[in-house]
Amino acid sequence: MPVTSDQWRCAASSAPDVLRRLLTLVDGVPADHPVTAHWSLADTMAHLATITAMDIALVTGSVPNLPVPEINELRATTTVDTVAEMNRRVLARFTERDVPALSARLRADVAELTRLADAADPDHEVSWLGAAQLPVAGLYSHLLNEMNIHAWDIARSVGGRWHTDPHQAALFVDVFLAGVTRCGYGRLLDHDRPVRAGRISVTFHPRTGGPTTLALVDGRVLLDPVDPRPDVRLRYDPAVFNLMLFGRVGRLRAALGRKVAVGGRRPWLLPTFMSTMRLPS
Repeated sequence: MPVTSDQWRCAASSAPDVLRRLLTLVDGVPADHPVTAHWSLADTMAHLATITAMDIALVTGSVPNLPVPEINELRATTTVDTVAEMNRRVLARFTERDVPALSARLRADVAELTRLADAADPDHEVSWLGAAQLPVAGLYSHLLNEMNIHAWDIARSVGGRWHTDPHQAALFVDVFLAGVTRCGYGRLLDHDRPVRAGRISVTFHPRTGGPTTLALVDGRVLLDPVDPRPDVRLRYDPAVFNLMLFGRVGRLRAALGRKVAVGGRRPWLLPTFMSTMRLPS
């Protein structure tokens, strides 16, 4: 399932506008304003700055502009279950918490990533977390999701609202998850639980585009052609679905609001599938 030109265009060109709106949102908010249970506004901005720094290094094949000598080792050994620990260690060393300085850095980094996209091959693979292989288009799609998720956090903390473009949100499954699954997710999904034998197929179908089918086969997640009769079929508003995946919106709320619908031949197998294809929340 190659990345389409429309998907790549959206992934490669949307970050400047998202960042512009995010920086408007944080204008005048104190650096120590609590955004999540563990992060202030300054922490959240610093986290985004570490992501853009690492993304530039991956696209250019250089060393990240971060005071974290062990960053490559951390990246290679991190799994979904240890992402929080990686973030903690990186933020402990990257100590900048001046919001205007972080805003300026983010503007420069996002501008550089947008410039680099002009000459980048969206299918070129880079070594990502857990030694996963990720297409460059997936890298840009991941950054958009991070920016939108954390902007939503900030907006909620200040009593505001945040709108995520559904086409941007759909890239998280259609380009990022599909890409890292197709190219090989390395140790990213490693766990020590018993492996379920057999096959569970799940079709992800955003309201803004076509379906993507992933299958859990004897403990490994594979990208499959669209299954006409999947075990689980998800139809969803991609912006709300991403917030649900990352623990910002409850499953019941998403279902009652008709933002996520679950069907298929064996929908009760979705939790089993998601216990392997899981995301940090």
